Amino acid sequence: MSVRAGKIMALAGEKLANKSDKELQVLFKSALDNGMHGLCFSPYEEGQEAGDEISEEQIRRRMEIIKPYTKWIRTFSCTDGNEIIPRIANEYGIKTLVGAWLGDDDDINKREIAGLIKLAKDGYVDIAAVGNEVMYRGDLTEDELLDFMNEVKQAIPDVPMGYVDAYYEFTDRPRITEACDVILANCYPFWEGCPLEYSLLYMKEMFAQATSAANGKKVIVTETGWPNMGTNFEGSFPTYDNAMKYFINSQKWSKEDGIEMFYFSSFDESWKVGDEGDVGAYWGLWDKDEKLKF
Repeated sequence: MSVRAGKIMALAGEKLANKSDKELQVLFKSALDNGMHGLCFSPYEEGQEAGDEISEEQIRRRMEIIKPYTKWIRTFSCTDGNEIIPRIANEYGIKTLVGAWLGDDDDINKREIAGLIKLAKDGYVDIAAVGNEVMYRGDLTEDELLDFMNEVKQAIPDVPMGYVDAYYEFTDRPRITEACDVILANCYPFWEGCPLEYSLLYMKEMFAQATSAANGKKVIVTETGWPNMGTNFEGSFPTYDNAMKYFINSQKWSKEDGIEMFYFSSFDESWKVGDEGDVGAYWGLWDKDEKLKF
């Protein structure tokens, strides 16, 4: 990085650098009350994990908490009770980016795709997401993923469809990019070891790379966030203040530049420590007991 670039990047965090906890809390609450474009919806209560059956009661309770603050929600699965989420969101007037979770189990994949198509035909899907970071994990080949995307596109041609992955995958995999109606990019400065003070400009660079690959298609930031506790990842430190600053900065950018962004996440989920280490449990704006953290 050049000295000039370093100075410019440092300026991004300068306005918040010297704020007290109290001042940050006020700015955080103002950004939250001002409303988000979108929020990733975390349905799992303490003791549950992905694959467990979730109830309509717990979905409604959590939807009631977040509904004043977001226009859209993003879901990650169309099975095990997750298929109830878009219907309830529709009742509350919240738009939906509905995901089919694809992995290395063919039977589950087929159920997920069938669930997504049914929800869309019933009128509960505003944007359909076929898979989440499948290429990143290596669960499917490109051809297998494209087959699922084409199946969804043919079944629900009037619903915008895309695939969710890290922003750089859309540069690396032009066939997948071409198959998308909309580019659904995850942008995580935290997971690339970026210090908080440079994180907003780094996220803008991520978005610009996805936009360049998109060839004129809309780019939506489907996940971004910052944990408030746990072990640092290289230069990224999960602290109470850093999580607030990241939220404030990202929401300001979303509003000012008209970026459609889904913040990750709504509620803390302890089960995620298995995949992500101790920070996995602390990405929510609300804690595992559904109390606003900041």
